[in-house]
Amino acid sequence: MLSPYNLAMDIIKEFKDDQYPRKGDWKERRIARGVVINGDGLFALHRIKRNDIFGNYAYYETPGGGIDLKESPATAFQRECEEELGYQVEILGEIGIIKDEYALLSRKNVNYYFLAKATKYVGKHLVSDGDSLIERTLYLPLDEILSLYENLPNKGIPFLLKRRELPIWLKAEALLNREKDALSLAKPPKLY
Repeated sequence: MLSPYNLAMDIIKEFKDDQYPRKGDWKERRIARGVVINGDGLFALHRIKRNDIFGNYAYYETPGGGIDLKESPATAFQRECEEELGYQVEILGEIGIIKDEYALLSRKNVNYYFLAKATKYVGKHLVSDGDSLIERTLYLPLDEILSLYENLPNKGIPFLLKRRELPIWLKAEALLNREKDALSLAKPPKLY
């Protein structure tokens, strides 16, 4: 079984924004995000469409959002999944932390990533300005998601998201494969 979350997550990567000029003093934002699998073995992925200071782009992003004051990353992730996906989720484990920045927003992010499964549909209730950028939520096999990220352009906001999220999907894939291998080893052999 995957280890329970303990918020002593490893930092997987740290990225500087080399795509846009900085606009002011840096602010830090803590964000809870994750890889969510549904009962059909498909993974949730937002298609984001924006036309703003970053430009006119479409790209993909994991569910998640800002951590409220006095809220743990795990609790924030569960809340964000209810808001954006309409599902309560069970956290299966931690994936890790990605630190990145958005120079146009003068923001440095600490992204806490979890692996979770959708358990109960409770209905979406999008509440933040960022939620309005979600064009739609897709449920796809992992290999299709990896292909979508690998084929994003290597410039602008899509590149920043690709750089942040592709390592998370690859680590989630490794965790799921390790879990599958452990479960198959735990099964007793068939006796003929």
